[in-house]
Amino acid sequence: QVRLMESGGGLVQAGGSLRLSCAASGSISDARTMGWYRRPPGKVREPVAVITKIGSTRYEDSVKGRFTISRDNAQNTVYLQMNNLKPEDTAVYCCNADLGPMNEWGRGTQVTVGT
Repeated sequence: QVRLMESGGGLVQAGGSLRLSCAASGSISDARTMGWYRRPPGKVREPVAVITKIGSTRYEDSVKGRFTISRDNAQNTVYLQMNNLKPEDTAVYCCNADLGPMNEWGRGTQVTVGT
């Protein structure tokens, strides 16, 4: 079983930046996809960004051009660089690993964007 631990969240003013990290306890090189999801206050979880095994990326429309997902298989870590943050980006951000028969989730890290 691979465990995921997110870090890098916090409080930032609108227009600021944060870099989230998701460290895996085991190898992620064979993960079909690694992704970041978020759960805004009072809302359901939604996808933010996904990166495939070969490095292809997909983004939710509202974060395109502002967020960048990347993966470092050697460090078993996935990153989410978030620039030009907006108050509507406030959410708990969770990391996901699609490992085929297993689909693992981290516990999340809180991101709060002030006006």
